[in-house]
This record gives sequence, structure tokens and C-alpha cells, in this order.
Amino acid sequence: MALTYPRRVELARAPTPLQFLPRASEAWGGGRRIWVKRDDLTGCELSGNKVRKLEFILAHAQDEGCDTLITCGGLQSNHCRATAFVGARAGLAVHLLLRGDVPAQADGNYFLDQLAGATIDCFPPQRFFAELPTLFRQCQARYARQGRKALAIPTGGSDGIGAWGYIAAAEELGADLEAAGIEQAHVVTATGSGGTQAGLTLGAALHGLPMTVWGVNVCDDEQYFLDKVREDADDWRRRFPGVPEIAVVPRVLDGYVGEGYAKAGPEIFQLIRDLARMEGLVLDPVYTGKAFHGLLQELAAGRFDDCRDIVFVHTGGIFGLLAQRQHC
Repeated sequence: MALTYPRRVELARAPTPLQFLPRASEAWGGGRRIWVKRDDLTGCELSGNKVRKLEFILAHAQDEGCDTLITCGGLQSNHCRATAFVGARAGLAVHLLLRGDVPAQADGNYFLDQLAGATIDCFPPQRFFAELPTLFRQCQARYARQGRKALAIPTGGSDGIGAWGYIAAAEELGADLEAAGIEQAHVVTATGSGGTQAGLTLGAALHGLPMTVWGVNVCDDEQYFLDKVREDADDWRRRFPGVPEIAVVPRVLDGYVGEGYAKAGPEIFQLIRDLARMEGLVLDPVYTGKAFHGLLQELAAGRFDDCRDIVFVHTGGIFGLLAQRQHC
């Protein structure tokens, strides 16, 4: 269906390629074809899925007259790193509220946050989770007292504005499927803040695409993400009256969180090594490693037996791998 998108700022290197994985398909596919949508190639310092969301979020911030972006996440947050560089590119200040103690040595995304000139506040996890809305309000008020205007961006850029990034990406993926001669596909993505899954789910329905979207949760549980996808879809409708009325059916592949968010077991690091050597494809231990592991487990269990093609959306995260390179 025809869809009018809000203004965006072009940041991502798109369209990203849809790549067939022949050796992974032979090793693990069981007669099915495994593909990867290379959203890790949306840029360099701005690589990953967060950039697509930030195209619309940055446009919104500019339209609202904001001079500062405030957002939050873990110490190795890909979203926070991408926001820091988006702000630098656009000439906006960036303030990050990070979960965890200040590291003894800056590494990975945390190092890049500093390199991009972001102001960083770190909070113990218990305080972060208990007080996050208050921390956002206090930070915004601090800038307001200076005569400045700051936009508060939720975790992962996952709300009704950020959802447009993967509504657009779903349309792009639909063209990829057609070009590859794929008539039906299961599409699997890591889901950590829910926004990518929400956008893809909305996009598949809006554009009438022949694909079923699954999120592999890397934190929390299935019910959390069933609710979160619906919440983001509701926020999208609220912010943009007049968008088409469509049914949203979130689907979650639960059971692959392991010991917790950003905590990967040896089987994940082994998979990262195997896929790097098998296909020259780099995953990370926080998001894509767990999600690809979940895809393979579900494929072996027969989840995708009704379809020849499985597409993995690579959401980036290589800088997070560098911060845990001792395990590889």
C-alpha cells in the first residue's frame, strides 16, 4: 500500500545487500537456504540497525529545534555509539546515560562514545533501572536552564518515530526478496529494545510482504517483547494519525538469553569463530551471535520447515565484540 514517510536525514548506506550463505546453508540448513541482510554495512562508525532509526529521529529533533540529544543504554550500547556520531555529524551535542560502572579502560563502543565527544554519565544498574525516567528529566532540565533544548531518545531509539527506520527497511527487504526470486521467507532478527522487530513487523504488514518476522530476544522474556512490539506500534499510530490500520502480530523465539544481557556462553563465541571462518561474516556476543544461534536451534527443531528461505537481519555490533575479544 502507498505510504507517506515523515522527513528523514539520510545517514545509512542503503540499500544494504542480501547475501546468500552457501556454506552455512550446507552445514546447518538441512535443505534450506540461509541468507543475511547486511545491515552491519549501513556505514562505518554509524554501522548497524540503529542508524536507520536515527535517520527519522534526527529529522524530528531538528524539526523540533533541539540542539542536544540525550539517550541511554549499556556501556557497550551500539545505539549510544551511533547517536554520538550522528550528533557529531549534525552539529548537535550528545549526552549518554549509561548502565554500569565507569570502566577501568575505555574499549569498544564506550571508547567511540568518548571519541565522538559525547558527555557520559554512568550509573549502577540498580539505580539506572529504578530511576531512568527521572534521570532523563533531570538531564533535560539541566540543558533547559542553559537555554538549550534536548530531545530524550529511548533505549535503542525504539518508539513510534524510530519504527519508521525498519518500516522502510522492510520495504527494501521486500525488493531484495523479489530480486533473489524468494517467494516466501522467515525473517529473524535480534531484539533487545524491540524497535527493529516492531518496524519490520509493521513494515511486512504495511507493504504486504511475503515474510514472517521473528525476534530472538537477547534480554528479558517472550512476553516482554510481545508487549513491547505492540507498544511501539501503538506509539507509531498515536504520533502519526492517519497511518493505515493494520494488525500487528509479534513473534518471539525465546530461550536464548543465556546468563543475561551481554553475557554470552562458550557456544556463542564458538559460533562467532565458525561463521567468521566459514563465511567471512562477523557476529557479536550481545545481539547477533545469540540471535543467529537461536535461528540455528529453531531451524534444527523444525520451526522453519514450511519455508525454503530464512533471512537473518544482521544488526551490526562489531565494536561490542572487540570489547570481549578475550573470549574469542
